[in-house]
Amino acid sequence: MSAQKKPCTLREGYTTGTCAAAAAGVAVLLLLGGEVQSRTQITLPGGQVLTLPVEELRMEENRAVCGIQKDSGDDPDVTNGVVVYAAVEKMETGGVEIDGGVGVGRVTKRGLAVPVGGAAINPGPRDMITRQVRRAAEKYGYGGGLKVEVFIPAGVKLAGKTFNPRLGIEGGISVLGTSGVVKPMSKQALLDSIRLEMNVLREGGGEMIALTPGNYGQAFLMKTLGVPKPHIVQCGNFMGGALRFAGKLGFSGILLAGHIGKFIKLAGGMTNLHSGYGDCRMELLAAFAAAEGAAQALVQKLLACVTTDDALTVLAGAGLRKQTMARVMERIWFHVRSMSKEDMPLGVVVYSNEWGVLGTAGEAEGLIARMRLGSH
Repeated sequence: MSAQKKPCTLREGYTTGTCAAAAAGVAVLLLLGGEVQSRTQITLPGGQVLTLPVEELRMEENRAVCGIQKDSGDDPDVTNGVVVYAAVEKMETGGVEIDGGVGVGRVTKRGLAVPVGGAAINPGPRDMITRQVRRAAEKYGYGGGLKVEVFIPAGVKLAGKTFNPRLGIEGGISVLGTSGVVKPMSKQALLDSIRLEMNVLREGGGEMIALTPGNYGQAFLMKTLGVPKPHIVQCGNFMGGALRFAGKLGFSGILLAGHIGKFIKLAGGMTNLHSGYGDCRMELLAAFAAAEGAAQALVQKLLACVTTDDALTVLAGAGLRKQTMARVMERIWFHVRSMSKEDMPLGVVVYSNEWGVLGTAGEAEGLIARMRLGSH
C-alpha cells in the first residue's frame, strides 16, 4: 500500500502594514538609543509573533530610516519583495504622527478607509505602527512625539498593477493588512477588492453601474456601446456576488455586459463564471438549440465546438442563431433577476467579438442611453 500524499499547504507571508510597523519600531530604537538590529520581532493583532530580517538601517541627519522587505509567501502578490521603509524623527508635539512618502498612494476619492487627501495607509497598519513605535520609545523612557513617514520607492511603478488607479489612489501603492498576515489569494480577497471599487463609485456620486468580467467587456462597453468608463467596474467571474452587492449599495440602475463565452453560464444559473466551477457552454447552447428544433446531428455538432463563436457560426448556418439566442437571453434574464433581490432597473447585454451584440434583456437599452448622457 503506497503512502498517502500529504496535502500541499500554501505558505503565508506578511503584509506591507507589518513591514511598515516593524521598520518604524527598529528606526525608533536607532533614533533614541543608537541600537542597531539585524532582526526584529513584531506582535500581530491576532497575537502571532513574527521575527523579520532588517534589510536596511541608517541615520539621515535628524531621522532614522529602516527598510524591511515584504514576503508574500505563496500569494501571487505584485508587491512581493518590495522594501517598505519607515523614517522616524522627533517632533515638538506629543503623540505619533503617521504619513506617507514616495511610493505610498494618496487618496483622491471618497469611500475608502482613509479620508481624501490622506496617505493610503489603512487603519489597521496605522494602529500597528503606533503600537510598535510606542513600545520602542518606552524602552528608552521617551514620552515625546514621533513622526513616522512610510515610503516604498518601488511603489510608484507597481501602482499601475494594482486596483489603486481604479480606486482613486494616486502615486503609489497602499499600506494594507488587517491581520498583518498575507494569506494566499482567496475568493474572499477578490470579492473584497470588487466591493471596495463599487463602494468608491457609489460614494463618489455614481448612480448607475455597469458590471463586466474583465478588460474585453470594458472595451466593448466603452467602444461599442458608448458607456463612459467611470460607470464600469470589472468583477471577474463573481457576477452573482457583484450583482447582489451593487443592489445593496443602492445604485439606481445596474447593467451587466459580457461575452457569450462567459454569460452563457448565467443561462444555467451559475453565479461564479470561472471554468473551475463548471464549463457548460456547449451543453447549454445545444439544449437551447434543440428547444428551437435543432436536429440530433446539429446538436452533436454544437457539442463538438471548442468556442462559443464557433457554435454561433454553426447555428447561423442552420438558421437558428437568433432564435437560440432569444432563448438564451430569456434564461439569463430569469436567473439574473433572481440573483438580484433589490427592485431596481436592471439590464443585460451579451456580445461576441465576431457577431457584436447578440441579445439584450431587461432595461439594458434605457440604462445604456442614460449612461451615455453622462448621468453619473
